[in-house]
Amino acid sequence: MFDKRVSGILLHPTSFPSNYGIGDIGREAYKFIDFLADSKQQIWQILPLGPTGYGNSPYLCYSAIAGNPLLISLESLQEANWLTNEDFEQAGHPDWSLDYVDFDAVKLYKMSLLEKAYQNFQAWATVTDQAAFQRFCIVEEDWLEDYALYMSIKEAHQGASWHQWDVGIANRDKIALEAWQESLKERILYHQFLQYIFAQQWTWLKAYANQKNILIFGDIPIYVAHDSADVWSHPENFCLDPETGEAALMSGVPPDYFSETGQLWGNPVYNWEQLAETGYSWWIQRIKKNLALVDMIRIDHFRGFEAFWAVPQGEKTAQKGKWIKAPGEAFFTELKAQLGSLPIIAEDLGLITPDVEYVRDLFGFPGMKILQFAFDSDRDNIFLPYNYLNRRCVVYTGTHDNDTTVGWFSGRSEEEQARVIDYLGCVGSRGIHWSLIQLALSSVANLAIFPLQDILGLGTNARMNKPGQAENNWDWRYRDDTLNQSISGHLAYLTYLYGRAGQISTLSA
Repeated sequence: MFDKRVSGILLHPTSFPSNYGIGDIGREAYKFIDFLADSKQQIWQILPLGPTGYGNSPYLCYSAIAGNPLLISLESLQEANWLTNEDFEQAGHPDWSLDYVDFDAVKLYKMSLLEKAYQNFQAWATVTDQAAFQRFCIVEEDWLEDYALYMSIKEAHQGASWHQWDVGIANRDKIALEAWQESLKERILYHQFLQYIFAQQWTWLKAYANQKNILIFGDIPIYVAHDSADVWSHPENFCLDPETGEAALMSGVPPDYFSETGQLWGNPVYNWEQLAETGYSWWIQRIKKNLALVDMIRIDHFRGFEAFWAVPQGEKTAQKGKWIKAPGEAFFTELKAQLGSLPIIAEDLGLITPDVEYVRDLFGFPGMKILQFAFDSDRDNIFLPYNYLNRRCVVYTGTHDNDTTVGWFSGRSEEEQARVIDYLGCVGSRGIHWSLIQLALSSVANLAIFPLQDILGLGTNARMNKPGQAENNWDWRYRDDTLNQSISGHLAYLTYLYGRAGQISTLSA
């Protein structure tokens, strides 16, 4: 699939319009897929789908496999008769913002309706419904039981992280596990039900996308949150303090041109020796489960598979870390042996060494090119399109971590803007965003991806994420009258013009 000229749009489901304060995988998701097809796009890129924790970041989830219940469509639940008009009346009618997600308010409102849907399911489910739910729980048992138990115990501890729980259950003592499983069996079923509904709705949506010849391009963060079912249920896979359960070695990146103190992410780094002894079974399960949800995946911070920056517990910045070798080649060799074809894109931005490039190229993983990074150094800049040495790469105007193209360009000085304009030749009448989209489409890169914000020509207030900022991220939404025939027609024409519209029927070959 990486050897064909295609293009697509980056948009997370939370950004869809809806009547319930947050985008979901219901009606508007299907309308967006129709928009992609009408625009001759073949790729829909999303962010990680997991249940988000503090800060609402999809890169810090309570599970590396579970789906986010906030993405469940309430309308679809009503159509399935698991919610009634009376349920919605009792929940009230909050005055939601049309442009941003108020995550705290959405969680209170939506989770109350999901609780009601579970109660209705318990009361009304037919034998067939119950059998389907039980079958799902059995098939997904290898991760679902730990996740549902983890979320239930977390609720019982008022949301505290697992290493702050009672010692017995924090350390997964057998007697403690059995006691909590018995006392929380109803809550465990509830969390399993949410995953059943999410999987059902997502399976329907993905099937619709694939029928429209749209591939879904997912995302896997290399690290998982310390406060997660994964770390609690498999502590041996991570570098933890045996006394406190906290991260003994924390993830991050060292000081560089952009930050004199580096970036301290705080996630626990992997115990790769332990993972190797198990044949990387935890990682293989993670990749396999994610590839059941999407058609291709980007691995965030791919550099960490060759070597990773590890910062000792207690440090407040990333300055005193060190590089530790990781078994990238051995891991991907085993992954390929287990799963066969690996439709993986490597997020290879930042400090990339020849060893990282070797692992990336050995397995044929496309790397990433960001046009916003192309104009502020010499002519050897690897992000300038004429320096793309390999067609098997993905070119972006910007990603979820960048400002929108309009915001980026507006923030440049006149001299800096002139460098961009000189390269482009001119800025077309439709604006800088369309000029950069055309530059991406015209490049030799086989995949070209644009955030929807760039298609719409939106400014900085539509930015999805500002790295290093803990609050007010991930909350942008577009309105339901935004996508129209004029936009889809122009994008379809450009996609055809640059030879990316004729690959649809053979895309999955």
